[in-house]
Amino acid sequence: MASQKLFSVVIFQLLLLVPFALGLPNANGLKLGFYHKTCPSIEAIVKETTARFISRAPTLAAPLIRMHFHDCFVRGCDGSVLLNSTKNNQAEKDAFPNQSLRGFQVIDAVKSALEKRCPGVVSCADVLALVARDAISLIHGAFWVVPLGRRDGRVSIMTEALTGLPPPFGNITLLKAIFASKGLSVKDLAVLSGAHTIGISHCTSFTNRLYNFTGKGDTDPSLDPNYIVRLKNKCKPGDIKTLVEMDPGSFKTFDADYYTLVSERRGLFQSDAALLDDNETKSYVKLQATSHGWTFMKDFGDSMIKMGQIGVLTGSSGEIRKQCAFVN
Repeated sequence: MASQKLFSVVIFQLLLLVPFALGLPNANGLKLGFYHKTCPSIEAIVKETTARFISRAPTLAAPLIRMHFHDCFVRGCDGSVLLNSTKNNQAEKDAFPNQSLRGFQVIDAVKSALEKRCPGVVSCADVLALVARDAISLIHGAFWVVPLGRRDGRVSIMTEALTGLPPPFGNITLLKAIFASKGLSVKDLAVLSGAHTIGISHCTSFTNRLYNFTGKGDTDPSLDPNYIVRLKNKCKPGDIKTLVEMDPGSFKTFDADYYTLVSERRGLFQSDAALLDDNETKSYVKLQATSHGWTFMKDFGDSMIKMGQIGVLTGSSGEIRKQCAFVN
């Protein structure tokens, strides 16, 4: 079974590469081979540096893909989530949904390595897009090509992260609207939610489902009662420290088990459960749950390519930051 799964992953990786083999530019200005002349070893440098971290701490893959997601959904994929706050401005990084982001040291290390080889050439936004891809690939997850050419934004506003990111308590109507506003489809919503197959969460992101769902001390009826008992044993009311696996028993493995959990009403967040409230997303959940994720790896790569093109800055827009946490 393991060899069959590996074979399917390899086939889908090859299929992903076919449409982009010529490195043709996309309509938004991104293209493969963007740094072919200015920094030809970029992909090798990024992968080698990222691998040093992932080999020691594979659980960093989840926060790194999340960081890329959080970057793209606020102001587009411009590296704005990487900027530090200043005395005159609170940046996205300090918004509550981003306070649990980890892995900034990986981005900084990759950027530093690239600056030594190709100073002033590669944007932090491109670094983040490549690191997110390589982190997932290095834990034997999906692989996708990453068209490059993003430039870095100079603006990062905390309140925009509060309003722009899909919340874990979002219902299907809200989630579809947020994704549509970014040019992403309902299928992309179902596919990208599958990133919850890896990673952990603080109890605070879902304890309302356990103790006070409608404000009357009740539980969420969409959550499996037996799972509620298990979660209550881990998360007591007011617990702000405990961490829970999003895909219990498989949270370090990038696979389609997430969809089996959701189909069994054991998705950790309301946003996971919401996938069963729409015909299209529900059909996708059922497909992956019953087919052992046969198309998930390819689908995830396709959706990540689309997400990585949201609101990008190209050409003479933005800048190429010297350090990812600071504007030049």
